[in-house]
Formats: sequence, C-alpha cells, structure tokens
Amino acid sequence: MTQRYEYTLAGRPLVIEVGRLAQQAGGSCLVRYGDTAVLATATASAAPREGIDFFPLTVDYEERTYAIGKIPGSVFRREGRPTEKAILSARLIDRPIRPLFPKGFRNDVQVILTVMSVDHDHAPEVAGMIGASIALSISDIPFNGPIAGVIVGLVDGQYIINPTSAEAENSRLHLTVAGTREAVMMVEAGAHELSEDEILEAIMVGHQEIQKLVDFIQTIAAEVGKAKREIVLFEPDDQIVTAVEQYAGQRLAAVINNPDKLEREAGTEALLSETLKALSGEFPDRAKEIGTVFQDMVKRHVRQAIVQRGERPDGRRPEEIRPISCEVGVLPRTHGSGLFNRGQTQVLTACTLGMVSDVQRLFDLGEDETKRYIHHYNFPPFSVGETRPIRGPGRREIGHGALAERALEPMIPGDDIFPYTIRLVSEVLGSNGSTSMASTCASTLALMDAGVPIKAPVAGVAMGLIKEGHEFVVLSDIQGIEDALGDMDFKVTGTVEGITALQMDIKIAGVDRAILKTALEKAREGRLFILGKLLETIAEPRPELSPYAPRIITITIDPEKIREVIGPGGKMINQIIAECNVEIDIEDDGRVFIASIDGEGGRKAVEWIERLTKEVEAGQVYTGRVTRLMSFGAFVEILPGKEGLIHISELEIGRVEKVEDAVNVGDEVTVKVVEIDRMGRINLSRRAILIEEKRANGEAVPEDRPRGGRPPGGPRRRDGGNRGPRR
Repeated sequence: MTQRYEYTLAGRPLVIEVGRLAQQAGGSCLVRYGDTAVLATATASAAPREGIDFFPLTVDYEERTYAIGKIPGSVFRREGRPTEKAILSARLIDRPIRPLFPKGFRNDVQVILTVMSVDHDHAPEVAGMIGASIALSISDIPFNGPIAGVIVGLVDGQYIINPTSAEAENSRLHLTVAGTREAVMMVEAGAHELSEDEILEAIMVGHQEIQKLVDFIQTIAAEVGKAKREIVLFEPDDQIVTAVEQYAGQRLAAVINNPDKLEREAGTEALLSETLKALSGEFPDRAKEIGTVFQDMVKRHVRQAIVQRGERPDGRRPEEIRPISCEVGVLPRTHGSGLFNRGQTQVLTACTLGMVSDVQRLFDLGEDETKRYIHHYNFPPFSVGETRPIRGPGRREIGHGALAERALEPMIPGDDIFPYTIRLVSEVLGSNGSTSMASTCASTLALMDAGVPIKAPVAGVAMGLIKEGHEFVVLSDIQGIEDALGDMDFKVTGTVEGITALQMDIKIAGVDRAILKTALEKAREGRLFILGKLLETIAEPRPELSPYAPRIITITIDPEKIREVIGPGGKMINQIIAECNVEIDIEDDGRVFIASIDGEGGRKAVEWIERLTKEVEAGQVYTGRVTRLMSFGAFVEILPGKEGLIHISELEIGRVEKVEDAVNVGDEVTVKVVEIDRMGRINLSRRAILIEEKRANGEAVPEDRPRGGRPPGGPRRRDGGNRGPRR
C-alpha cells in the first residue's frame, strides 16, 4: 500500500511516496520536489563481509538523461560512467550519513539515488539527500539518523532556502548544509568573498530548516519504518587489548612524535611488526585483530596528547602553520606554473590558456552546457611513497579538483575582459595533509604567473578537530595523521576580503555553532598568513602573457555577416586560418575570437575579416584590385566580394581613349567612392585621388569639370544588370 507524505519546503511542496516503488529494497521512497523526482533505495547485505576492517558503504547517484527529455549522445545511446556532477552529488550525500552507522558495523550497505525527473528550480541532490535519509530510516539497517539537507543562498542580503535557478544567478552564496536535529554534519559552499559571520549565519539558517525536516522524516519512520535488525558488531578481544598495551604502549610516544611523515610511518610499522611477532604465540591466527587494536591505541595516544597537553605529532602548536615556500615559472613551456610547498605537502599547478572553442562540454542534467574555467587534480601513488596501478581519476580526485575550482571561480575574469578558456592541472608531488588547499594556493600562483588578471589571490587552509567529551581542540593546517585520526576536516578558502569556498567532513555525530565559529576564525588567521607567503613570491599577475600562449583578439561583426566570414562550406574561414596561421571562433552574437602566437598573423586576420564584413561608405578611399575591363570603364574589388565601377572618364585626370591605356586586370588601384546609388551600385573615381595627390604636392591641376549629369559613354541598363552600351 502506498503511503504519501507532504511537507512544505521553502514554500514549495515536498512529496514522499513509500511502498509504491522498489519494494524489494531494504528501504525505498520516491521523493518529488517540484517536478524533480528521485528514487532512493537503501539495501544491506545479510551478513558482515569477512576479513575487512572498515565499513563498506557505497552511495551511487544515477543520472538518467530521460529526466530532462534527452537521449544520451554516446554511440550506444545509453548512460555510461557517472558524470563529474553525479560523482560530486554522491559524495555530498555520502559524507553526512557515513558517520551515523554503528562503529564496528561490517555489513555492505548500498544507497542508490536514481534521478528520474529534473526541474532546474528544485535541486535533485537535495531530493536525493532527503530520500537517502528516509530510505535508511525506514529500513531495517541500523542508522543513527535521520539527517536532512538544504541549499542556502544569499540574495540582496537575505538568506534563501533552496533558491530557484533565477535566484541562484543573483546569489553570492551556494551553500549545501546537512545535519541531524542536534548538529551540523556536512557543509559545502562556493561564495563571493563572504565574511566568517555571514557564512556562520548561513549554516545556522540552513540547520534551522534541517531540524524541521528531520522531525518530518521521523514521523514517516515511526509510521512505516521496519524494526532494526539484530547485528553483530566487531569488538576487539579484551585480552588482546591488554597484551598490545603492555607490549607497545610505552614505546608508542617515541615512534609517533616525529615531524617526518615517512620516518613516523616506518617506525609505526616496525613497532606493529614487533608486536605481531611477540603476540603470535599467545594469539595465533589473530594478526588482523591485533593490528586493529594497535591502530586504536595509536589513535587514542594522538588524541589524548592533543587534548590534554596540546602536543601535535610534529611538535606544532594547535594554531601553527607548517613552513611554506613558493615558486613561479617552474615549467618553461607552459603558459604559467606555480609550485607550493607546505611541510611535506607539495603541489605543482600548470595553467593553460585556450580558445573559446576549448570550453568543456557538459553532458549532465544541469542547465549549464559548457564550462570555461576547468580545474583538474592528480594524485599519483609516489606522492605518498606507494605503488599502485594508475587509472582514471577516482571520486576523491574529482572532489578535490572541484573544491579547488570552486575556490578560485569567483576570481576568474569574465570572457569580456579575458577571452580565454582556462585549464589548471594540479599535480600532487608530495602528500601529508590538505593537498586540495595546496592545489588552491599553487593554482593562484600559476594563474598570476600566466598573466591571468584574477580579481584577487586565493589561499586555503584545512582545519581539524579533536573532541573528547565536552572538550575540543581546533587544529590549523592538519597533516595526514591528524586527518585520519581526528574528527573533522574543515577546508576554507578565500581572499583577504572573504571566503570563496568551504568543505567540511566529520567523523562524529555533528558539530555545533561554537566549534564552527572557532574553526572559521582560526581558518581566517591561517588563510591570511598563507596569502602573505603567496604575495611575497608574486605580488600581482604578470603584465604580459607567456610567449607560448595564444594572443586572442576580439572583434564584433554584424551577425548577419557571419556567413560571409565562413564562406560556402567553410572555404573562406579556412583560407583565413591557413594563410594567417591563426585559430578563429565565431559566436552567434557576432563576437569573433582570433588567436595567434605571433601578433602579425592576428592583425592580418582581423583586417581580412573587417574587409569581408565592412560596408562600403561614400566618400571613403579604398585600395582594390582591377577584376575586369569594359569599354566604358573598369570594375575594382574594393572589399572582398564588393565591386565598384571606375567610369572611363574617372580613370585619369586627362582624357582616356581606351580603358586598357590606364589600367589592366590585376592592377592594384586606389579609388574614392563618389556615389552609392539607390540600387546599391558603387561608383568609383581614380581621377579624384590623382587630383588630391597633385594638390598635396603643390602641383597645378585642371579645373574640375561640372558634374551635373551622367558622364558620356556609360548609360546604364534598365534591368539593373551590368553596365554596357545600348544595343
């Protein structure tokens, strides 16, 4: 039997249907928000997966192009691998629900969000997040939710929940926040230099709406939810815990408290190996369990040292940033490059400038069809001293690249100021925490080195959290071990003026306003410190582009003239490209982008296109080529495709007996347009130019003859065709 529930979210109906679709899943519902419809399902395996020491949760966000009335463009005419937008949406939903499963739960859990209909005023990722929470809450899967999520915008100083696409266009903020009734679980945002107070207020406004949504979801779960299944949680053997503590506990501090990541990891691995060997006789075939207990002991030691004594593994104070160094111009042939080092984290970013036609074509369910600014992030195995096969970018790489892209996007100049497609590629060469923030900093350096006139430099820093009971410590610039063993990874980017991007992941059941406020304040201090280091290296964008970057000239022509520039079958534009050694993009609104490595080719192409599209004006002087001779005069092509007639009486100052006595086909002549008649025919005069030249040289010239009537010898045909003698 179908159960239907309705809630008013941001003034619009949110409708939940349970029991109608996907009834064999562990929990399922159809979420309709406006005309957006998402099917959410949650299913768990019957038994724990053997031999693993982690919780195997998978969140899949499946976009179907029928949702926007399109057929996929692939050869197979069906959806292929997930788009970047789908991967980012899956991560967005995964992060707030993952911490809410019981510790020690080892059953496979799969949450699938199938996007079946999309209305661009109602974000499908919000519907998917709410649907995932409901599907888990009404299933028999143990889940300490529910959670809910909303988008918060800021338009004209007013916070708006789930803005429409029109409102989003004018918003200074796009913030997705998720949480339980008690606390915030996840934050992700792009912003136009907002203050810490504005961001904090936006999070709290979103959480107020989340609390109401959670109450609504709990009502549904109370009515149609299944009883939670009995599960066996992994619990370490108390005897093993005691044995590991007795053998390795006293030596652990000396191993962990080492500022060098590789030495610390090698020392920890050596101590673990010794422990396994020492306890193998007492606990045979229990190596994996001993390893789990050992890692728990490491985690407990690191956290207690930070909370109780303020001691971090590398000896820093909680608010201290690691040593920073920066370089620009590292790669000689790229258009721009920047190298950023912070502790043992090292990122090199290369900037490439391309034509408008180099934009990325998007094939997701969103409204945008192209992307002009692109940021990619690569994380090779050598960056952490490991070996593994290199495949395509994973979810983590795509997520980190998207965060760095979002951080810099508000500072990228518009194509009316800088008509280039911009691609940044961040290569992680060494990793010990917060490579996405290092990518943001290296990208700022690369953009400025490339001469991109960014509005302001952007830096980023990752904040951590260690929370024990009511005590907590916020850490600035967390390293890898603090990320792995801590409770929060809160990344904040921005300029001197304000915040441009946020991303917060946590491993506990949420954070409150006090923690968020402290983290934002300390992040600002860290960000400004790092910005100072960037500006010491390069204070402003270079005034000139790299000699290897294309020079783009922008001109505007009448859209009606585009066909003349392209020519039949593209013949004309291809000729311009080949002869001038340029690339040309033409937009439907008449903007023409001409790119060349040398300025001369670009200028030549501009002159060519202007001649093709320029209108002939009476009184103007042109230099053209004689195309054909008639008994009554010569025809001259003064602009591409535009001919005019020099009557025989206008060829020379004196009398001309035959046209051939003055000009021949192929001659280049300078003429003046003396008339454009009502039929658009162009009359030219070479005689007028010759007279002006003589006068300029101080020479005497014959008096101009009266021009009251048509010169003899050149009557026009009544049919408006080519001029010629009467028959």
